[in-house]
Amino acid sequence: MDRKMANRKLIRLSQLKSKLAVENLEEIDWVTFGVIVKKVTPQSTNNGRTFSIWRLNDLRDLNQCVSLFLFGDVHKEHWKTDQGTV
Repeated sequence: MDRKMANRKLIRLSQLKSKLAVENLEEIDWVTFGVIVKKVTPQSTNNGRTFSIWRLNDLRDLNQCVSLFLFGDVHKEHWKTDQGTV
């Protein structure tokens, strides 16, 4: 893990909104970790494309969640991922 994190900045999901307000995250190499705390049953768009919605949390502040929308190949590959997965 130390090798994978070398030269990268860890930003907690619960801090993401405040970091986006003061830093240009496009200019740095950063990572975050989250736990799938809720999954919505796959939905369909008006044009028939299926997608999933996951609510992610870092377990530090349970009131701060990030919604992640999965479309296309990402949805096809990961829609069965279990709630509680990191």
